Amino acid sequence: MENIKNIIFDLGGGLLDIDYNLTRTAFEKAGIAHFDDMYSQAAADQLFQKLETGKISEDNFYKELNHSTGMDLSPKEIRNAWNAMLLSFRENSLHALMELKDKYQLYLLSNTNFIHMEAFNGIYHSKRRAFPFNAYFNKAFYSCEIGFRKPDAICYAWVIDHLKIDAAETLFIDDSVQNVEAAKRAGMKTAHLANGEKIEELGL
Repeated sequence: MENIKNIIFDLGGGLLDIDYNLTRTAFEKAGIAHFDDMYSQAAADQLFQKLETGKISEDNFYKELNHSTGMDLSPKEIRNAWNAMLLSFRENSLHALMELKDKYQLYLLSNTNFIHMEAFNGIYHSKRRAFPFNAYFNKAFYSCEIGFRKPDAICYAWVIDHLKIDAAETLFIDDSVQNVEAAKRAGMKTAHLANGEKIEELGL
C-alpha cells in the first residue's frame, strides 16, 4: 500500500473471532436483562469503560456489576459470561502478520480488560506456539494498560505520540465503524473490516 509505513490492528473481530451475542445471551440467562444497554460492540456504559481503561479492579468490577443490576452472581459466573464472546484466533490472519512484518511496522490497539487478556492469552496458547501473541507486533497497546479506549480521540493521539510515527503514514484496521471513523479524524488511513472480512483479504 502506497506511503504506508505502519499498520495498527484491532484484536477482536480482526485477529480473534468474537461474538458479542454470546456474552449478551449468557448474562440474560443469568438474570441480567438488556445487557446490551450496558455493553455492545458500539458502546460501553461507565462501569465497562472503567473496566476497559484499568480504572477498576476485577473484584470491584464484579461487586459493582452485581450492585448495579441487583444480582448476586459469583465472580466465576460473571467471568464466564463476560468471556463467552471470545472464540478462536484467525490462524490465517496470524500467518499474514508474519509476512507483513517484512514490509511494515506492526502495532496492536485493543479495547480490552485484564479479565479478557487472561482469557484470550489462554485461547492463544491452547495451541502449540513458537512465541507469545504480543511478539507479532512491534508494540501492543491494550486500553486497560494505557488508560484510554477507542474511539476517544485522546486514545489515537496518545498512541501516535508515544510511537513518534506519522499518522498520515499509518493504516488503522478495525471492525467497528466508530473506531475507524475516529482514526480517520486523527489523520490515519483506515480500513473497515465488515461482515467477517479478513486482514489477509485487504491486499496489503
